[in-house]
Amino acid sequence: MQLKKQGFQPDLICGHPGWGELLFLKDVWPEVPLLTYQEFFYNARGFDYDFDAELQGEVDWARCAYIRMKTSNQLLNLEASTWSVTPTQFQRNTFPDAKRDYISVIHDGIDTNKACSNDSPTPIRIDDETVLKPGEKIVTFVNRNLEPYRGCHTMIRAIPHLQQLIPEAKLLIVGNTTGVSYGAVCPDGEWKDRFLAEIEGQYDPSRVFFAGTVPYEQFIPLLQLSQAHVYLTYPFVLSWSLLEAMSCGCAVVGSNTAPVQEVIDDRKNGLLVDFFDPTQLAEAIAELLSHRTLAKELGQAARNTVLQRFELNSCVQRQLALMDLVANRCLGQ
Repeated sequence: MQLKKQGFQPDLICGHPGWGELLFLKDVWPEVPLLTYQEFFYNARGFDYDFDAELQGEVDWARCAYIRMKTSNQLLNLEASTWSVTPTQFQRNTFPDAKRDYISVIHDGIDTNKACSNDSPTPIRIDDETVLKPGEKIVTFVNRNLEPYRGCHTMIRAIPHLQQLIPEAKLLIVGNTTGVSYGAVCPDGEWKDRFLAEIEGQYDPSRVFFAGTVPYEQFIPLLQLSQAHVYLTYPFVLSWSLLEAMSCGCAVVGSNTAPVQEVIDDRKNGLLVDFFDPTQLAEAIAELLSHRTLAKELGQAARNTVLQRFELNSCVQRQLALMDLVANRCLGQ
């Protein structure tokens, strides 16, 4: 209202409605088109909320009621929006049928010049005693926070079998080891410690490295050293880290969940495994570490996928074109 009183009149309003910031802007400027970034529509059933029976338990009416109230802000923003945009088809499919025709699918884009392969990667020091070197059987796994939503339990449970198959493998786990980004906190400590306790005495911890959070300028070189990258997720928002790993030419083992299936075609540009099967995961990783020609072919195909569908400049041009269409009232009227 202060901006309006100063004479400011926008041609277009763009924003993320998830926490209510946009909720009343149409009351200030009722005639101005509103383009919203719709990230994810929560559903009590069929997506992330009832996916993991072991850890999530039964979805009762009270939990369904919580989700229903959680989506009230989203529904109000959808009603106010002139048009919306979301990064992936999976994310679009989480929204009510009646709203999908007003949501474009355009990814934010991946900087493929920065996230690229490197035929001569430099060694990286992880700690005072550990240096990762080119040619070593390095497996990477990345979460913002180590949590079940991103499959930390399946990854950790796969470690003993992976070490039986490839004893020299080094597993580098990147991400904060405390708290969560998504889902419930661990009821007894931290998720990392809970699942490591399950495999205590069954694996060699000297070959498992927890790097914590790393700066981006170190993150990409880590991916360039990787001989197998693991990405697991509930049916939830696809992590940018997967697309960056693919852009770096990593050979990826992903979960056969809907968001991953949108970008990885099994044995075409990566390998897909059952999200809940640690044995299958370990064997897929071992296959990539043992068959380097296959891994290289899958990694190149993965990069081609990102170049064709998620390259930054292309995505930005599509975003700008959508803004022009909405601002000129060519959509949503």
